[in-house]
Order: sequence, then structure tokens, then C-alpha cells
Amino acid sequence: MFDRTHDTKIRVAAFTWLAKQKAIHGAELPRTLLQQGFPFEGRRVPLVGPQGIFKPAILHQVPLSITTVANGPYNDTFSTDNFLHYRYRGTDPSHRDNVGLRTAMTSRIPLIYFYGVAPGRYLPIWPVFIADDDPSALTFTVTVDEMQYLTLPEQSDIAGFGDYLLTGEDTDTPRRNYITAATRVRLHQRTFRERVLAAYQRQCAFCRLRHEELLDAAHIIPDSHPDGEPVVSNGMALCHLHHAAFDNNFIGVNPDNFVLEVRPDILSESDGPTLRFAIQGLHETPFFTPENKLLRPNRELLRMRYDQFRNSDRTA
Repeated sequence: MFDRTHDTKIRVAAFTWLAKQKAIHGAELPRTLLQQGFPFEGRRVPLVGPQGIFKPAILHQVPLSITTVANGPYNDTFSTDNFLHYRYRGTDPSHRDNVGLRTAMTSRIPLIYFYGVAPGRYLPIWPVFIADDDPSALTFTVTVDEMQYLTLPEQSDIAGFGDYLLTGEDTDTPRRNYITAATRVRLHQRTFRERVLAAYQRQCAFCRLRHEELLDAAHIIPDSHPDGEPVVSNGMALCHLHHAAFDNNFIGVNPDNFVLEVRPDILSESDGPTLRFAIQGLHETPFFTPENKLLRPNRELLRMRYDQFRNSDRTA
């Protein structure tokens, strides 16, 4: 028999633990940490397992989390409606994992979604809800909400819930649609950043700075442009300073030879050592490109930006 109070205590403990881990480790958490999990009433509760739909042994019926692995076998994707379509476990709608998610849907029970941004690194999203079930497509539709809209206990001690029930009342579909769409953008940005930094060996393509905290995944063509797709060939790893310099056309990349050029009016300025060494000193130096030719900047996109850079010359 499903014990809603027992289920609630564990989910709130999981949510609380995840919030603490993000404060310690940042937005992305290592799989090893999630596998180890958190202590609960003398037991260890892992948050992920070998399968994408995961129910720890301490829970009786409904899974605790769903996971999309980076470069994994399942095609969990956001569609044009901005919802996440999460694949069934296997092809049997009656598999216990699929039945568990179906129960989460009918009972409006919140889950955790772990999105793999790189092998062994996950971005946790919670609470998420199963909003729809499509057996013909073998997929569940997942929406994202925020903790403030859940009915949560006022007391901080989760051991004293009594008959308290944790639930998400699906009374504001537009709100969830908006939050889910915003989450989609955030996840795609994370994925783009990870893939770009990996392609460039986690160093600035202009100055070779290797401190990841100071690196960005810069777009060659902005994502607001029709051609500005979040793919590695439209990106480059740049430190914060050189990202701003590239975006503001202080520095351009010649698409014919991948050589950096500094705008003539910037070259002629007199300023302190930052301008002299960090900007002017890059003139006519080579641009660092990924070893994999397929991941190198798209020359046509680079030429579009280079033309923009050349037209920005204020001395012309």
C-alpha cells in the first residue's frame, strides 16, 4: 500500500539535501555524490541508479528521480511546445518503472530531474511533474515548477509531518509552461557551454587562460540570430575579457587563416597594461582551434562576424 506520508518525508529530505549540495558544489553535481545520496532515518538514500527512472529501495512505489545521461541511448528531448518528452523504460508500458511514473502523474507527486551536461556531471532540476503519458510514442511529458508553489510543511523537522501530504496542484498551467520553457533554454545553454569548453580543452582560444571559472562559451553568431544555433561550430571558448572584446568587435578572427586581428583604432590607443598586453598584444597571433576539424568554427559564420568586425573600424 502506498504510504503518502512516508513518501513525502523522503522527497522533502531529498529536495533539502540537493539545495545544500548546490550551495556547496555549484549548479552541477557529480554522479558519485548523487549515487552516495543522503542519510535518512539510519539509511542511505541514493538519488540515481543504473536506470534513468530511479526508485530507491526506501520508497515503496513512486520513483524519486528521472535522469538524462549525456550522450545516452534515450532520445529525451524538448519539443517545439517546450515540454520535455521523457522516454519510457523499454517498450513495455506496464514495466514497473513506467507504472511508477504514471502513478506520479495521477497523484501529482513531484520528482527530481537530473540532466547530464557531461559524463558524470548533472544539473538537478526540481520539482518536476509528469503531465501526460503517451503509450503510442513511449514517452511521458514532463513540466517544471518551482518549490514555492508546492504545498510544504511549515515546520522544519520533516519527522513531524503527521498526515501531511506533499503535492503539486496543477492549477496554473501557464506558469508551469513558462518555467519549463525557461528551463529548456538554461539546459541548452549548459550543454552548449560544456561542449564548447571540452572542444577547446578548457582554455581561452585567444589567450590560452585555463581557469574554467573565468571561461565562457561565446557564440560566433548570437543565439538571437536565425543562424545562431547552439552548436560547437558556432562557438568558441573565451575568457570573460576576450568574450566582451569579441562581442564588441575589439578583436576579430580572420576566417581564412584563423589569425586574430585587433581593430585599428584600438591598436592606436594608449592605455594601461591590460589594453597593451591583453588586447593589443593579440594582434596577428594565431587563434587556437579544436583538434577535431568538425568542431572548429564554421568559416561562413566566422566570415559574417569578421565582416561585421571590419565594418566597425572607427578610423575608416
